[in-house]
Amino acid sequence: MHPGAGFTAFLLSLSAIPVAHLLNSLSAMESPIVVFAAGAGVLLGLLLLLYLLVRGNRPNDPLFYVFAVFSFTSVIDLLISLEVDGYIKGFMAFYLKEGEPYFRSAYGTLICYWDGTVHYVLYQTMIAAITLGRNYRTMGLYWLGSLAMSLVTLLLGTSVGKFGNDIRPAFLLNVPYVLMPFWAGKKILRSPRPLSQATADQVATEQRKWLYRRPLDLCLVLYLLFAIFYTLLRGFVTLDCPFEICDTYKYEQEPYLLDPVMYPKIQMLVNMFYFLPFFGLALYGLLVPGCTWMLDLTMIFAGAIVQAQFSHIGSSLHPHTSFTYRVPDNAVASFLYVNVFFAVGAQLLAFRCAICSSFFLKGVPRSNEEMEKRVN
Repeated sequence: MHPGAGFTAFLLSLSAIPVAHLLNSLSAMESPIVVFAAGAGVLLGLLLLLYLLVRGNRPNDPLFYVFAVFSFTSVIDLLISLEVDGYIKGFMAFYLKEGEPYFRSAYGTLICYWDGTVHYVLYQTMIAAITLGRNYRTMGLYWLGSLAMSLVTLLLGTSVGKFGNDIRPAFLLNVPYVLMPFWAGKKILRSPRPLSQATADQVATEQRKWLYRRPLDLCLVLYLLFAIFYTLLRGFVTLDCPFEICDTYKYEQEPYLLDPVMYPKIQMLVNMFYFLPFFGLALYGLLVPGCTWMLDLTMIFAGAIVQAQFSHIGSSLHPHTSFTYRVPDNAVASFLYVNVFFAVGAQLLAFRCAICSSFFLKGVPRSNEEMEKRVN
């Protein structure tokens, strides 16, 4: 496939800026039904236009179209967050009023920032990989975890929180985001994993090492033990556990967990029911050699954890969060240290599995030269 298709997708994503400005100037956008119809029409029109523009050199991977359309919506999300924070004006006011008003919340703003920056870079990079015939499995898994985490918290938090009464028809525009990860995840997981350069002897040598001879893994085990405790603590706080440590923590460190918007509560419950099993499995994978599933699982959860922490940290400090629920001034430093460490540790774990994967392989074939030596 010619790289020009990727450039076409890039230009179409930037067309979100004039499209948003044009729609914002139309008086008809004051109706929730019209906003939903306009949003759906723009996305379908964009997909059709993209198909026509690259029909002479169609991509072999249908996810090209998914990433191209999602790149467009990422730019829309960036415009939303910038308008909410007052950096721009006259682009997304209509949508914030009659489309998805919950994006005015601190969590909604932060999730739009994430989608408009990190997800946008991932989309464009994966589009480039498709057009150049490169493998994007690792990046795709990272994106999959990040997108799934943001959707779960946003949709559940909006439905059960104080924004539940403000749900408009445009809420249905999230349906493709809910359905696509299942199909995309299945396709990405079925794609070939990048081949390891390790020989069978190197794998055997690495897997014979006890934990104390693998200092990085020892540090990661300590991180996972901390992550388990920290996840349980915040989960118990969310569930109104009467322990004194829970009361002290929620009032002195993270009062945002009490915010009626429900996003932080949903986030902590998701952490407890999904991150905890992962941390336990990761501990097992660092102690027992040959757990090849670590290569994929750590990448998915690294994306999920960093997205969750970015949104949670930002929302806890954002001016759109009521002062009562913001992190106290005397606790900002400790709050940042702990939460950033919680996010960075997961990234280091995924990086370790991706770069130095010998410990997690079941075995690799010997090189031709080694095989010839053994035969001779």
